[in-house]
Amino acid sequence: MLTTDVVEEMVSARPAPALRPFVGHYTGYRQRGIAPALHRGLPSPYLTMIFTLDEPLVVSTHPDPAQPGGVFETLIGGLHTSPAMITHDGRQSGVQLALSPLGARSLLGLPAGALYRLDLPAEDVLGRLGDEIQARLRAADSWLQCFAVLDRILLRLLDARSAAVRVAPEVARAWQVLRGTGGSVSIARLASDIGWSPRHLGQRFGAELGLSPKAAARVMRFDRARWLVQRRVAAGRPMDLADAAARCGYFDQAHLARDFRSLAGCSPTVWVSEELRNVQAHGPPEGSG
Repeated sequence: MLTTDVVEEMVSARPAPALRPFVGHYTGYRQRGIAPALHRGLPSPYLTMIFTLDEPLVVSTHPDPAQPGGVFETLIGGLHTSPAMITHDGRQSGVQLALSPLGARSLLGLPAGALYRLDLPAEDVLGRLGDEIQARLRAADSWLQCFAVLDRILLRLLDARSAAVRVAPEVARAWQVLRGTGGSVSIARLASDIGWSPRHLGQRFGAELGLSPKAAARVMRFDRARWLVQRRVAAGRPMDLADAAARCGYFDQAHLARDFRSLAGCSPTVWVSEELRNVQAHGPPEGSG
């Protein structure tokens, strides 16, 4: 009787110190011999870069519903407020980067707002460098070597674009304050603190990042809450949505449940039951922002 070996690998790491203002973390993942599954790529404070290793990425639904589903060897995805639906047949593998939108100009050569709700092949953004990164990752012998490859190439890219236009300091400050407060600061106070009107902040922030300040705050609250819920369940503890809502700046549990339905496309219970089967259920390394 034939048996199939089950492979479950997920390794995350911080990038080189010089890259940390731009990249939150790297994650290498590989699964084999498991049941076919659905993974929801949820809204988060990061752009996503994926370089597949052994099989392509199958995206059935993109954050922009007008974009048809497709198969990707590499992918760069912008900020978004609805889930991407990713399927696999029991096998998936790749290296994923969490890219801060403040690093898009420095590493991708364009503002994060230009990628809002889009999923594109990496070569559409990086040119031949996207192919080079994937080839070197596929030739690496370990996850640590994969991460070292990314460090070398991204540091080279950062140095080459050192004279590139940077994000306006006021926009960068607004994003950092939102991140530091988990999206709980009022937009009026945020605008006042950086010396702009709420309208001007909204225009400049949205043009640079794609999301409005209010939408960004909502995504940050949701991202914090979903990781809290997911880690509790993974540790065998109850979800305790009421406590998660209170900790993450929601008015009450009902508001958190509504954000799950809107941003994840399902209830918290359905999401947890689906997601814990995937390697993506493991969170980023501590301190990765």
